[in-house]
Order: sequence, then C-alpha cells, then structure tokens
Amino acid sequence: MKLGIVGTGMIVRMVGPHLASWGIGVAAVAGTPRSVDAIDELADEYGAAGRYTDWRDLVADPAVDTVYVAVPNFLHYAVSEAALLAGKDVICEKPLASNYEEASRLAEVARTQGRFLWEAVVTTRQPNFKLVRDELIPRIGTIKAVSVNYSQYSSRYDAFRAGEVLPAFDPAKAGGAIMDIGLYTLTYTIGLFGEPKTATYHANIERGIDTSGLVVMGYDGFTATNVCAKDSWGATGATIQGTDGYISVEGAPNACGAVTLRLNDGTEETFDRSYPVMWEGEFREFLAQQGAGDLDECYRQLDQSLLVSRVQNAVRREAGVIFPADER
Repeated sequence: MKLGIVGTGMIVRMVGPHLASWGIGVAAVAGTPRSVDAIDELADEYGAAGRYTDWRDLVADPAVDTVYVAVPNFLHYAVSEAALLAGKDVICEKPLASNYEEASRLAEVARTQGRFLWEAVVTTRQPNFKLVRDELIPRIGTIKAVSVNYSQYSSRYDAFRAGEVLPAFDPAKAGGAIMDIGLYTLTYTIGLFGEPKTATYHANIERGIDTSGLVVMGYDGFTATNVCAKDSWGATGATIQGTDGYISVEGAPNACGAVTLRLNDGTEETFDRSYPVMWEGEFREFLAQQGAGDLDECYRQLDQSLLVSRVQNAVRREAGVIFPADER
C-alpha cells in the first residue's frame, strides 16, 4: 500500500506515526495553501515525497495507489469519488459521506471501478468487539436490553457556545453529534444485532445542529439505546443484558475496551484483546484485503457501513437536522 493522505488534522497526526510499523508507506500528503508548513512537517515525518496544496494533485500522483481521506465530513464524497475514478483505492474517515445517498453513490462507483472503498470506522474491527459478537453474546441467553453511550465534552463546544461555528457543529459541513461519535454507537449496536425494526433520534438541537441525543432502536424482544453527546460528559461504555447474564464493555465504542462477562450462576470473566494502538486492527485488515485482492470482504463491510448510514441519515433528518447535501 502506497498511501496518499488528504488532510493534516488531528486524526492524521494520531494514525500517521504508526503506519510504517503496520507495513504501510506514505507516498504523499495533501492539505491547503494555508497548511503548507503542516504538509511539510508531516511529509518529513512520514517520509513522503509528494507534497500538495490541492488534493486533486495527490489523486493524480502515480506514486499513490490508495488515498486516505481525512478531511471534514462535507468533503468526503468529492475526494473519495475523484480518487476512485482515478483508479485509486480509498480509505475514508467516518462517515463515508454527508448522507446515505452520497454514500450509496460512492459504493456504486467503487464496485463499477473494481476498487477498494473502506470506511475507517474502527469499531467492528476491534478484537474485543469480535469477541463480544462471536463468543460472549451466545452465552448470555435471550437479549433483553442494550445500552451504548459515547459522551465526550468537545473542546469545540465552548467555541460554539460563544458563537463561533467550527466544522464539528456546522450543519453546512455535515457536523453534529450523530455524524461523529453517534456513528460509533450505531455501528456498535447494528454490528451486533443488524438492522433495527424502528429507530428514533431524540436530539438536543442548538442553532440547527444536534449537540447530543439518544437514538432508540427497536428489535424483536428488546430495545437498544444509543447515547451520543458532544456537549456533556457521561458514563461512556456499553451493556448487553440477557436472560442468563450480561456483558459490560469499558470505554468508548470505537476503542472497545476491556469486556466483563457476568452470568447468573456467578461466573465472572474479564477479557481484553485490544491492540496497543486503537487503529491497528482496521489498517491491518485494509492491507490484508488489498494484498489478497479480497473485494468480496471489502464490499461486505461496505454494505455494513451503508446500513449504518441509512439508519443514521433517517434519524438525523427526522430530528430536523438538515445538510446542504440533503437538498441537492
């Protein structure tokens, strides 16, 4: 994998230093004319020869075979589509696009072009998530209740309260809680139990954007609640209750921390199969799929991303949070 990184923000700075140890080389970095210093800094750190102030030049670089899209949400569609049409594989930070319609079009382009398109949502690729799904849920009997909470007071919320609108809280840039940390809660629940029969978002809306909210999803025999908050702290984690016991998961549903199983017979076990670095599992999966040419598995995961996007898109719109992409 010869990666071209579009973006110079926080996620790039967190993931980038580990790429070489996972067998991924960085061929180019792109930013904007205002971020020249950051481009050079990151390119130097990652050993990238290509340095661009226009992402279109990176997409056209023959040294790049895979484009990592790490820009604000509203730009995901344009950059990913251009890269796919240029014959590149794409790793797109979550969410895939501003809405389900755009995400579906990206998936269609990827399939038509025969290219890999991965949504970089770490949740379902974490070893502890797979442990819960494959080994522990069968041990707790009939599911009766599920709760997932990701509450993290955003440093950008202070600026928002003061009147400054940054991308994280900007409807024009596809911001808001459900598009950010809410996606992890939906991915966690849907990844375990599939498509809900019903879904409703009870959102706290300020100036046209959801700063927090609760998604209630109905399944046969149980209800799942999914809290996402960028305006307050809360007891982040997950609990899955069954007739024979329950499972509790520490930490945010992207990190999928240590897991404790407690059964009615008194059995209690704790597991933690986490990677040292949170993003390692997903990038190793991307690399392995690309190396094996395993488009089938890539598209299976892509279908899962589209399912989450469809639910996310529906509940957001019903709550009254509307983006420019919804009106095109």
